[in-house]
Amino acid sequence: MASKNQVPCGPCSFDDVTKDAGKWCTDCEEGLCEDCENSHRKSKILRNHKVISIDDYRKIENISISQVCEYHGESLEWFCKSHDEALCVVCVPSKHKTCSDVIPISVALSNARQSTALSDLEDAIETTLLNVTKCIINRESATNDLEKQELTVKNMILETRAKVNLHLDKLEERLLRELREIADSCKSKYNKFLRNLKATEEKLNKLKEQTRHMKLFSSDIQVFLGTRQINGQINSEVESIKSDICATKDYEFKVSMHSLITKLSNEVEEFGQIKMSEFDAKLYFTDAKIDQAQIGINDKTSRNISNIKLQPIKTFQMQNKMEMNITGCIILPNGNLCMACYTRANTLIEYSDAGDHIRNIPVYSKPYDIAVIDLSRIAVTYGEASILEIMNNSTFKVEKKIRLQHSCMGVSHENGRLYVISGYDTVHVLDLSGTQLKILKISSDTILHITTSKDKIYYTDYKSNKVHCCSLNGEELWQLHCDCLRFPKCVTVDNYNNAYVVGYISNNLIIIQHDGKENKTLLTKSDGLNFSNAIFYDKHTRTLLICNEKGFVMMYKVV
Repeated sequence: MASKNQVPCGPCSFDDVTKDAGKWCTDCEEGLCEDCENSHRKSKILRNHKVISIDDYRKIENISISQVCEYHGESLEWFCKSHDEALCVVCVPSKHKTCSDVIPISVALSNARQSTALSDLEDAIETTLLNVTKCIINRESATNDLEKQELTVKNMILETRAKVNLHLDKLEERLLRELREIADSCKSKYNKFLRNLKATEEKLNKLKEQTRHMKLFSSDIQVFLGTRQINGQINSEVESIKSDICATKDYEFKVSMHSLITKLSNEVEEFGQIKMSEFDAKLYFTDAKIDQAQIGINDKTSRNISNIKLQPIKTFQMQNKMEMNITGCIILPNGNLCMACYTRANTLIEYSDAGDHIRNIPVYSKPYDIAVIDLSRIAVTYGEASILEIMNNSTFKVEKKIRLQHSCMGVSHENGRLYVISGYDTVHVLDLSGTQLKILKISSDTILHITTSKDKIYYTDYKSNKVHCCSLNGEELWQLHCDCLRFPKCVTVDNYNNAYVVGYISNNLIIIQHDGKENKTLLTKSDGLNFSNAIFYDKHTRTLLICNEKGFVMMYKVV
C-alpha cells in the first residue's frame, strides 16, 4: 500500500495495485517501484529513458514544463530552427510545411544540457537575482539612511530649541538683572531721602520737646534767646527738606520687549519646515542575455577587441596608516570594493565605489587573493599560510577553512568549483566543501594569479612574460608572449572571454582576444598604472577594477 505523501508506482496503479515508487522516469513522467523499474530497464524501447530517484524528482515536481502542443494536444516531436519553435505532428504540415529546417526534437535536444542557451538562462537568472539582491541592499541602505536623516533632523530641531531656550534664558536673566539694578538704584535714592526725613523728624521732635520745657521752666531771657536759636535750627531743617524735596524723583517701571521676541510669541506660527527633496534612486538593472532557450542558434559569444574602450568612472588613493601591498581585489555584490592587502596587518579592506573607506576586516593571515563565489560568499587565500577560507561577504564570518599542502595564491570560482594555484606550478580543483577533485599540472613554476570563465582557465607566468589559456582539464588552448607586457601579474576576463592583463613592471593594461590571436594596450603609466598588482572584471556591471600595489584604485566602464 502506498504511503501518504509518497509517489505511487504508475504501472502498478494501472493494474489497480497501490505501491510506493522508488524511482521516477522523466520521459514517461510516472513513478516506478523496484519491480517495474527492472522491467522498464529491460525494455529495449524504454531503457534509454532518464530514471531518477524520488528525492531528485521532488526537486523538479513543481517545475511545469509542457511536452504537449497547446494548440493540438499532441506530443511535441519536431523543432523548427527558423522559428525556434517546438512542433507537434499537426503543426508541421499546417504552419511549417514551407520550412526547410524542421528537425526531430530528439536531434535538437541532443546538446540541450551543454547549450549556450541554457548557460545564458542560468546567467540570466543569476544576473536578475543579483540585480534584485542589489536593489534589496540598496533599499535597505536607503531606509537606514532615511532613519539616520530623520534622527539628524530631529536632533537639529531639539538642539535649535535648546539653543533658543538657552538664549532666551540668558536674555531674560540679563533683562531681570537690569531691572533689579535699576530698581535697587531707585530704592536706594528713596531710602536715602527717607533716612534724611526720619533724622529731621527726630530733630524736630527733640526741638519740640526742648521748646515745651523751655517755655515751662526757663527764665525769660532763656526763653527769649532760646526761641531765636531754635527758630534758626528750624529754618535750617526746613531749607534742607525743601532742597531734598526738589531733588527727589518718583519712578515708574515699564518694559519694551524686543520686536523679534514679540513676533516669536505672536506671529511665528511654526518652529520650522521639513523639506523633502525627491530624486532618482541610484538603482541600476543590468540586462541579462536571454535567448528564448535557443539551442546554440545565432548566439553571439565573442566580441572583437578593436571595438572595446574604457570609460573612466572613479580613481582614488586608499588612505590607510598601515603598509600597503594590494595583491587581490573584487567588486562585492552590494557594489562595494574589497581589497586583499598582503602584509602582516592581516586585513581585507572595504571601500565604497565612491572611494570612501568603510572598514578594515581582520582575517586569519596575510590575504593574497579574493574570488566571488555567489551573492553571499567569497573565497580568500592566504599565500604561504597554505589556507583558503570561504566566508560570508557581508559579515565576513568564516564558513569553511580549507588547508592545502602548499601555498595558496591565486583563486577563482566557476560552477561550484574553486581553482587554486598551490605551490606556484599546480592548480588544485576543489568543491565548496574542500574536497579535492583534481590537480592540474602547469608547465611553469612562476604562477601567481588565475581566473576562470565557463570552460576556460587563464593564468599568467611572470617569469616568462606569458599569458596562458587552457581548458578546465588543463589542456592548453593558446599562450601569448608580448614584448610590451613585462611581469604580467593579474588577469581577468569579460563576458566574451577576452582577457585583461596588467603588467607589473611595464605599467600597462592589455586586452587579449578570446582566441589569443590579437591584443592591444588599453592603459599605460600615464593613466595611473604604477606597479599594478590586481585586476577584476564585474560581468554584471561591465566594470573593470584595477589596483596598484600601494593602493591607488582605478575604475572603468568597459564599452
